[in-house]
Amino acid sequence: MSRRTAVVTGASSGIGAATARRLAASGYRVVLAARRTDRVEALAAELAEAGQEAVAHALDVTDRAAVNAFAASLDRCDVLVNNAGGALGADRIDAAEPADWRAMYEVNVLGVLHLTQALLPALRASGDGTIVVLSSTAGLATYEGGGGYVAAKHGAHVIAETLRLELCGEPVRVIEIAPGMVKTEEFAKNRYAGDEDKAAAVYAGVAEPLTAEDIADTVDWAVTRPSHVNIDLLVVRPRAQASNYKVHREG
Repeated sequence: MSRRTAVVTGASSGIGAATARRLAASGYRVVLAARRTDRVEALAAELAEAGQEAVAHALDVTDRAAVNAFAASLDRCDVLVNNAGGALGADRIDAAEPADWRAMYEVNVLGVLHLTQALLPALRASGDGTIVVLSSTAGLATYEGGGGYVAAKHGAHVIAETLRLELCGEPVRVIEIAPGMVKTEEFAKNRYAGDEDKAAAVYAGVAEPLTAEDIADTVDWAVTRPSHVNIDLLVVRPRAQASNYKVHREG
C-alpha cells in the first residue's frame, strides 16, 4: 500500500487503458476509474495476472458526490491522469446540438476540475505529486465542425495552464499532453453516434495515425522525469498530420 499510486480516469478503453498498463509496468499501483465497471475490473484482473497492482473503481467524473467519495476511499495519490473525455458530433455551430456541447463540457472540463480538486490534498501530501491533463490539439487551434469539442478542450488546456501558475512553489507538477490524430476503438464511433462509415472516414488514407499506446508512452515518459523537470505542454501528432486540418492521405 506504500507503493506510489497513479489514478487514471477513463481507464476502461483507449488511451486510459493503455496509460494504466504502461504506468503499472513502470511500477505504479494503478487505480482504474471509469463508468464501465466490467471493463476496469477486467483490466485490473489482467494487470494482477501480470504481477502488477491495480484497483478498479466505477466512477462518473461528472458526478461530484461520487468523485468526493472516490477520493476519500484512497489511501494516497501521487499521480492523477485526467484522461476521461470525448467528442460528440461534428456539426457546424449553426446546427450544433446544445446538449452535446453541455455533455462535452461536463466531462472534458468539469470532470478535470472535480478530480483535481478532490485529489489535490493527497497530491500535495505526497510531497511529489503530478497532475496530467490529457487535452488535445483541439485545445490549441480550431477547425470547422469542431466548435463544441474545441471549446471543451480549450477549457481543459486553460485549467492546466492556470493550475500550473497557482501551484508554482508547491511540490506538484502540472503536465499537459495534447494528442493530435489518435485511432482508438471508440473515439470516432462515439463522436458519430456509432456510424461506422463516418468513423472510418476520419482515418481514411492516413498510413499511421497515432495509437493509444503511443500516447501512453508519452504520458509515462513525462510522469517519470525527475521531480524538478516539468513537461508543461507536449503536442503529439502522427507524421502525416501537420495541423488539425492539414493531413496527408494516401490515394
